[in-house]
Amino acid sequence: MTATDSPERYALTGRLVTPGRDIAEGIVAVEGNRIAFAGDAHEFSFFDESEAFELIESPEGTVIIPGLIDLHCHGAGGGDFPSGDPESITTAIEHLHRSGTTTFLASLVTAPRADMLAAAGVLAEFAQRGDIAGIHAEGPFLSVTRCGAQDPAYLSDPDPEFVDELIDAAAGQLRTMTYAPERAGSDALLEQLVSQGVVPSLGHTDADAAMTSASLGVAREELASAGVDGFTERPTVTHLFNGMPPMHHRAPGAVAACLELAAQGKIIVELVADGVHLDPVLVRTMFNLLGAESIALVTDSMAATGLADGSYTLGPAEVTVANGEARLASDGSLAGGTASMLEVVRAAVAAGVELRDAVISATTVPASVLGLIDEAGRLHQGFVADMLVLDADLGLRQVVRNGRNLL
Repeated sequence: MTATDSPERYALTGRLVTPGRDIAEGIVAVEGNRIAFAGDAHEFSFFDESEAFELIESPEGTVIIPGLIDLHCHGAGGGDFPSGDPESITTAIEHLHRSGTTTFLASLVTAPRADMLAAAGVLAEFAQRGDIAGIHAEGPFLSVTRCGAQDPAYLSDPDPEFVDELIDAAAGQLRTMTYAPERAGSDALLEQLVSQGVVPSLGHTDADAAMTSASLGVAREELASAGVDGFTERPTVTHLFNGMPPMHHRAPGAVAACLELAAQGKIIVELVADGVHLDPVLVRTMFNLLGAESIALVTDSMAATGLADGSYTLGPAEVTVANGEARLASDGSLAGGTASMLEVVRAAVAAGVELRDAVISATTVPASVLGLIDEAGRLHQGFVADMLVLDADLGLRQVVRNGRNLL
């Protein structure tokens, strides 16, 4: 099946790995842009109108998983979301879709406010067309001490007027915002964000454990009282361990507070499980301690993703990529990732995480943050027909988005 010959009704065979189910001999049937059936191949013979579907037999060892969902992504394939350039944004979107990330937020970085507003306005148009799931603002209300690749010149305390301007520029498509709780006015920021349908994501912070726990408690209370159908009640944490002080047994810091709350199922933590941002042993440990339902795998990818080593940009910053590691040209700080979501899933599995758990953290968990839990992230009847067809080694064979094969 190619991108140009996708039939209106077709069914794919293979092992189905989807949250809650692992079916060795399964079938996914697609009608238009929706899943009509997902289950055991034997059961499909009893499905109404099963004979109306063109059955496409997959090679032995084929694995079918839901389309992957990324909450934190700055670009890919040479395209940069913070640039606000429509051609560059289109390049990134097309690369991400073809690489298996069927749903994602386009992430901004801290930059001059006029630039952030302009980029949000352009990205809003892509979101309204359904090309992206919305916008993530990484900043500007972050810690200077833990700014990472964020330009400290443009960091500030929360500014309600700018937040309103950003939400307006995004035309209601701002979905998440990273903030540092030690910034003056952060509690008021949480109330303002949630009231506008924006999920707070704690990160790039030098806060101690007590402040971190208290802030996430406020965020949970705001989300719980929002009363919006499909709106998550769990705040997120931006790339746990990165952009915060290391945990020490006499200074546990933000990491310890986040681990405790995630283990209790009260928050969701992002993990950049690409083998660069986190050691594989730590990734496996997090899944064992927290459970897949409290983890969202993310890429933090930037323009160099999918391309060779060299010089690139991340918003206003110059980035050098060597051996797949993206670092600021100015001081060598990590400046985003270069792995795709599928590569992150493969890295997690290689670290010892069960495939079914990695799939949960790359599909249903981020879907819940985006309010898409009943729409995307599972191979289930009535859901959008987004799925990846993989070989036995999790190599990519097909990407199906909205029922249409992109490869």
